[in-house]
Amino acid sequence: MTISSLGDHGTAPAEPGEWPRPQPERTIEQERLHRRRRLAGAFRIFARLGLHEGLAGHITARDPGRPDHFWVNRFGIDFSRITVSNLLLVDAEGRIVEGGPPLNRAAFAIHSRIHESRPDVVAAAHSHSVYGKALSAVGEPLHPISQDACAFYEDHVIFDDYAGVVLSTGEGDRIAAALGRRKLALLANHGLLSVGTSVESAAYWYIAAERAAKAQLIAAASGALKHIDHDTARLTARQVGGETLARWSFEALYQVVVEEEPALLD
Repeated sequence: MTISSLGDHGTAPAEPGEWPRPQPERTIEQERLHRRRRLAGAFRIFARLGLHEGLAGHITARDPGRPDHFWVNRFGIDFSRITVSNLLLVDAEGRIVEGGPPLNRAAFAIHSRIHESRPDVVAAAHSHSVYGKALSAVGEPLHPISQDACAFYEDHVIFDDYAGVVLSTGEGDRIAAALGRRKLALLANHGLLSVGTSVESAAYWYIAAERAAKAQLIAAASGALKHIDHDTARLTARQVGGETLARWSFEALYQVVVEEEPALLD
């Protein structure tokens, strides 16, 4: 197994003062509903952006009242049809506590270990989007070639240990260990995995990473990449790589999908 570390700054770099978005106080029930609604919305957004393939992929949200449980999409439902009511609540042993089967075994193998190893992580997203898969097959990191790509500067890792479909929690443990305190992993020959301190940020980091991968692959096919220098890339990461800005960015997408597809809240 080869793990290429690309920094360990965690998921919350210092943020500029002009992006305040305080989290309102909520009861556990209110927070649970908030997370479930954002989770259903994230699936719909992924579907709109073409970030899923067949039945592959999963986004999870830790339950606020039972932190060793998480909400996840039921296997066999297209991302474009996910609603609040058909999400599953799964415990630490992989048992379905709420909702109807089946559970995606790979979702449990990966996400249960991420949630176990990262108490700060509320949500994690993984799918088989085209450009994330393509970059993961090249073995290159996300280089600091644009302002947007700098959100991941020194805050992502390459996990070069593909061994087929992830069906064991042991492999999930290896992925979690490789991720460390970062917000993104490039899973070799597999795709992207993002995490965040909210459903909103985890989903947005996935979207942003996919777009950064697309831009990098297009640029590399056109000529030599022009990297932003280290000091400027690190500064830019602090400016655009914070959790609050990611939540703002997701909410803009969420508002549109809820207005146009209100059935997701059912």
